[in-house]
Amino acid sequence: MRILAAGDHFVAPDLFTRELTAEIGAGHSIGQLLLPWPLTPFGPVSEVDEASGDEEDMLVALQGAGVCVTQMGPLTAKVIEGSPDLRLVVVGRGGPVNVNLDAAAEHGVQVCNTPGRNAAATAEYTVGLLLTTMRRIPETSAALAAGRWAGEFYTYDNCGPGVDGAYVGLIGCGAVGSRVARALTALGARVHVYDPYADPDVLRQVGTPVAELDDLLRASDIVSLHARLTPGTRGLLGARELALLPAGAVVVNCARGALLDEDALCDGLESGRLAAAGLDVFAVEPPPPGSRLRTAPRLVMTPHLAGANTSVAHNAARVAAAEVGRFLRGEPLAHRVV
Repeated sequence: MRILAAGDHFVAPDLFTRELTAEIGAGHSIGQLLLPWPLTPFGPVSEVDEASGDEEDMLVALQGAGVCVTQMGPLTAKVIEGSPDLRLVVVGRGGPVNVNLDAAAEHGVQVCNTPGRNAAATAEYTVGLLLTTMRRIPETSAALAAGRWAGEFYTYDNCGPGVDGAYVGLIGCGAVGSRVARALTALGARVHVYDPYADPDVLRQVGTPVAELDDLLRASDIVSLHARLTPGTRGLLGARELALLPAGAVVVNCARGALLDEDALCDGLESGRLAAAGLDVFAVEPPPPGSRLRTAPRLVMTPHLAGANTSVAHNAARVAAAEVGRFLRGEPLAHRVV
């Protein structure tokens, strides 16, 4: 069978190919396509979201292919309809948002994802961004690099809050949030969690469940977002919600930018009501030149890196290759979504 490894500059086509060959042997033809992400930000392609590349390149590369393994390739209705041999798509990420699932189902194409492949990396990064933001590390590092010993950051008004003893509110407590909860608990935080989709008994294993989001916000010195972006969670933290936080609270988002009203966040930072914020994700990536985020005080920003480490790339390729192996052997797929 012909297989397309549509990789990118994170999970490269060669890495997909190596893992596929280790899993299924050398008896299959594996074609390769290099997509521009992350050197070029992902975005919508036709009706799918968070994709990289274009439909025409995918159509050409998929000719004669029965299987496609990718992270970001746009599997739109046009691409699926124009690839009559395609029977399986494996997306090397937690959510197959770059695949038109309705079109896949209509054309008999099975779709799998690789859940949890970057949960540990994202949790590590979240904790790192939180600590970096709270302790003013970028500002003090920049001052020292410029030749200035920034002793004023040792003063009470400038040194920033700590995690030990703080109330931390986690919004969403799945594979990432639960890891963050355990790490912050080890640092002495009092972790509370809001997740209406999770079993409260499961939540109690990592923190104190809170039934209402407003109650969580009123009690939280630190808030970290870990929810999926859906129509119901878009704008989950707006001006009203941020106003419920205690004065001096810190907000961290390594989930999805559109969960948070960025203008309301800037208002809170500029007024001094929020002590600091750390963002790895944005409503528009990258933030446009005129974005208020670029000048907001006490805001640490990174370019959507939370899920990126070398282990994640290998995990994604291995899990994807294992699904292809199951498919070729006629075994049940482990992570099928369609």
